[in-house]
Amino acid sequence: MANEHDGTPPESDESLSKEELKKRAAAEAKAKALELARQRALEKKEKSEPAEESNEPEDELAKEKALAAAKAKAAAAAKAKAAAAAKAKAAREGASDGAVTEDEKALAAAKAKAAAAAKAKAAAAAKAKASRGGAADSSDASDEKAKAIAAAKAKAAAAARAKAAAAAKTADEPAEEQKPSPLQPLLDKYKAVIQKDLGEDALEDSYINVLSKDVPTLVAKPDTYFKIARLLKHHEELRFDYLSELHATDFETHLEVYTHFYSYSHRCPAALKVKINREEAVIDSLAPLWAGADWPEREAYDLIGITFKGHPNLTRIMMPDDWIGHPLRKDYEPYDVEV
Repeated sequence: MANEHDGTPPESDESLSKEELKKRAAAEAKAKALELARQRALEKKEKSEPAEESNEPEDELAKEKALAAAKAKAAAAAKAKAAAAAKAKAAREGASDGAVTEDEKALAAAKAKAAAAAKAKAAAAAKAKASRGGAADSSDASDEKAKAIAAAKAKAAAAARAKAAAAAKTADEPAEEQKPSPLQPLLDKYKAVIQKDLGEDALEDSYINVLSKDVPTLVAKPDTYFKIARLLKHHEELRFDYLSELHATDFETHLEVYTHFYSYSHRCPAALKVKINREEAVIDSLAPLWAGADWPEREAYDLIGITFKGHPNLTRIMMPDDWIGHPLRKDYEPYDVEV
């Protein structure tokens, strides 16, 4: 260790560790603080006590000057030492930081290079695979399409078989008994009255029309149509005094006229239907019995082409009088193609 008072230079800081430098700096600071405290105590004592006259004032002055010079020299040495230590430390840390930064840069560069090489290799492999398997992929796609078509056909065939089996099973099973319509007694009553007055074969058919609020429906023959309608209007047990609807329909195989009635006397409904030959579309008019049949029969004549015998004014009601054909017939072809 360097002697602070003999002026010898301090030991080289480069040979000391960081911890030893810290200890040395702390010891020097402590010594400096003790010396400062001693001087202050001495000055305080000199102020409180009268100074004894020195027999040798010159010697005392010389000692004080020497002590001050030594202190200054020690302070300068400590300052130089601290500056040297700080400079060496900064140099070491700078060198160390530079080495770490260079290493990190080298590592990052190596990683980037490796990643680029791997990417290039993968791209080359994909390109080679695509070039080798192009034809194979096309063939595979065709095979997949053929398989999908075959699977769809098999599925459709299975569905058809299942549907056929279900239909056969339904046909074999006894049909569920439907509950009788609450209007069935009315239909039985109408049939009984008609067959009693006009004979057993006056009706072609009769049924409950479940698609039209279970209305009791009578199917007349062309030659009994007007007779049955007159019986429905005037018979005491029937009294259908209101015709609510009349319309005609072309079923291609035949024409039909369908009429709805209501009896306000007995508060019950009924329907009368008749089938007509398409080639000779002629039937009796109901206008003499119900005035409400006038315009609906004219409409059926105009659009379907049914002639109602006994109608008071059977003329077109929607189309012009010179119109050719009947627009609601299934075989209708416009006379003027521009219309």
